[in-house]
Amino acid sequence: MGLLMAVISYWSGGLETVLPLLGEAYDVAHLELVLHALRLKMQFSTLLLIGTSLIALGFALRAWHKVSIEFNARERVEFGVISVLAASSVVAVLTTVGIVVSLLSETLHFAQMHPISDFLFGTVWSPQFHSGEVEGYGSELGVLPLLWGTLYISFVALAFSVPIGLFAAIYLSEYATQRFRDITKPLLELLAGIPTIVYGLFALLTVGPMLRDSFTQPLGLGSNSDSVLAAGLVMGIMLIPFVSSLSDDIINAVPQSLRDASYGLGATRSETVKKVIIPAALPGIIGAILLASSRAIGETMIVVLGAGAAAKLSLNPLEGMATITAKIVNQLTGDTEFESPETLVAFALGLSLFVITLCLNVLALYIVRKYREEYE
Repeated sequence: MGLLMAVISYWSGGLETVLPLLGEAYDVAHLELVLHALRLKMQFSTLLLIGTSLIALGFALRAWHKVSIEFNARERVEFGVISVLAASSVVAVLTTVGIVVSLLSETLHFAQMHPISDFLFGTVWSPQFHSGEVEGYGSELGVLPLLWGTLYISFVALAFSVPIGLFAAIYLSEYATQRFRDITKPLLELLAGIPTIVYGLFALLTVGPMLRDSFTQPLGLGSNSDSVLAAGLVMGIMLIPFVSSLSDDIINAVPQSLRDASYGLGATRSETVKKVIIPAALPGIIGAILLASSRAIGETMIVVLGAGAAAKLSLNPLEGMATITAKIVNQLTGDTEFESPETLVAFALGLSLFVITLCLNVLALYIVRKYREEYE
């Protein structure tokens, strides 16, 4: 207590006022050292306070200088967000343009080496690879057999997946309890997350041999496990969650007032589904089917492993057929010369596939958009 009073007395009167308070208990040299340390600490605290005040004042002046009617932080942030979104859109568009330009340039190169009319209207696919030459092989590169195989397998897949997916969507949307829907829909959509190579192996090792042992060999149609039916069925299994999920969303988008009006007129639930909900959702369902068809046309691994590589024009679903995607893989693999028409034809096939899927997607988006505008 005596030391504290001495410090207070030192601040007010100096060292001469301190000695009478302490008496002989403290040495004068020791006291001077303690007081000097306190003085330095006080000076440091004062300088720290002054420095902090100056920094705060500087930031305050800067903020005051920045805040004005002309400065609008919301507009700055909005401009930054719009710039990022616009840049992302430009990147997406330029990527698509780059793909089209790349395919188109190589297709024009192919057209200079092989008659484009033979490619578009030819009914035979028989590339002849010879080393040391560039053209004049006698290759027949007609796209029609490949286009037929692509459409045939896609038709089988859609014929299998569309009814099952649509019926599943109707049940989940109109009949199933919420608990059953919460359990079943994630399990159904789990199929969409399975890699296509797994579906391809399933077609190669399970479905193909089963169809061969059950139908192909007993009917005397051959002994190969590759077939349109095997690839189409497995592709249909893959498309079921795609069709079901899109159709379920479209059916749920039908206004509840249409259902209530139908029930108010005495219609049953099945009559409401058949005569009210399905007609109202039909444009959207058609759009979903078109999107599923473009997905089927562009599939590669399932048809490579399940449908074989034979390009032919046939109606027999138990025969193997090649598709456009399968031949793109075949033409670009191996040690063939890149400048040969047999290799460059892959780009013409890719451009043909791009045009087909683009038309289907544009048609589907147009139908879905028109459907949505009718109920907004």
